[in-house]
Amino acid sequence: MEALRMKLFLALVTLLMAVSAVAAADAPAPSPTSDASALFVPTAFASLIALAFGFLF
Repeated sequence: MEALRMKLFLALVTLLMAVSAVAAADAPAPSPTSDASALFVPTAFASLIALAFGFLF
């Protein structure tokens, strides 16, 4: 059981490092005419899913 937890922890750490490396890349600046409200709904939905996952597990 302990070995399984350690493998899961290492997989999670590796995943977080990979995501942070991708997020560290500089994104291009949005154009002045971009609609920021279009990103609000998917972001709010993802946040609610993350909260639900945290409460359940």
